[in-house]
Amino acid sequence: MTTVHEDKRRRGRTRFTLAEAGQDGHAWGVCAEVEGLFGEPRRGIYELFGWVPEAEVRGWVGSRVWMVPDDETLDPWLLEDAESVGQPLGTDSLVLTGLDDYEGPPEGHRGRVRVHDGHRWLGSCREFTRVLPPERSAPPLVLRGLAQGDRLRAALMKGTRRALDLEQAALEIQDDQGEPLTERLLWARVSDWRPSSFGTDRIDLELDGELFTPVPAYALPIWERWFAGPPDTRGAWAGLDTRRRGAWLDLVRERACRPTRRDRPAGHAYVLDGRHVTDEPGLYLALGEAVNGPGGYFGGCLAAVDECLGGTFGYTAPSTLLWQDAAIARRHLSRALRPNGEPYDLFAEVLDVLEGRMHVTPA
Repeated sequence: MTTVHEDKRRRGRTRFTLAEAGQDGHAWGVCAEVEGLFGEPRRGIYELFGWVPEAEVRGWVGSRVWMVPDDETLDPWLLEDAESVGQPLGTDSLVLTGLDDYEGPPEGHRGRVRVHDGHRWLGSCREFTRVLPPERSAPPLVLRGLAQGDRLRAALMKGTRRALDLEQAALEIQDDQGEPLTERLLWARVSDWRPSSFGTDRIDLELDGELFTPVPAYALPIWERWFAGPPDTRGAWAGLDTRRRGAWLDLVRERACRPTRRDRPAGHAYVLDGRHVTDEPGLYLALGEAVNGPGGYFGGCLAAVDECLGGTFGYTAPSTLLWQDAAIARRHLSRALRPNGEPYDLFAEVLDVLEGRMHVTPA
């Protein structure tokens, strides 16, 4: 279980607010430390029999791995943050784990599927089975040193099952500068509480961990960097691998839900540093920084970029964009696969979306 610790100088300050979900939800309480925010989400497990590899599959496989049924009348399904230990010794099968698409495989289908990671085909199998993971209880989410609001104090004094079910809530998270960083939605059901070492007027509040999806542990260093505040230089993410660039992009996207800057006037000249655009997260991170500076957001997918071009995200048309070292993105992003495995050129599609509302010069 991972605890987010506070600097002792911040111990009397608050980073986390447990609030009723909704724009004007009241605060149940505030605290400086949360245990259980980071961990290992429950993963689906698939064993693919008769595996015929088309690429090496071991370790982290990809952020979005698609399982494409041989029957074209069936939809593909998604396995997020997929991992594999490879092929078990002496077998012809491959074991894949990941966060299951909410729909999962087509009902009743266990036949041949082909697998890709959005960029290349990984292989195929003649049949598969979904393995049930071992039963384990989820650790609680513990809000340490919580200063209670009046409504939470009343609910704890009442102590009934109904009173202790706080229903849908948001764990709002601030950085060290007191600025909103992100939030995590959860169903808040109190399982225990006790006096806290943070002070006589504070409690340690336990919430049922079964009703909360933790942030993956590999993202902890990214969050710790953002806890200090947004980056003050561009490309702070450049040395990260694709998986951790994705975690960085998630925080950039979530922080952008609270816009704090005005759109620049039309006619602005933007410059995109393309040296590190070697994967899809890198594309959107570099574009976000080109428009909105270090840690800036300007879309995390093609549809979002198109929306940002319409305004309220720092941009006003018409303007120009100089895309430096565009050949790097062209080399890495031109061969992509849609969920059903159809090839497409992501670099060309990004250019097409951008050029609808700005003049782009690849350099």
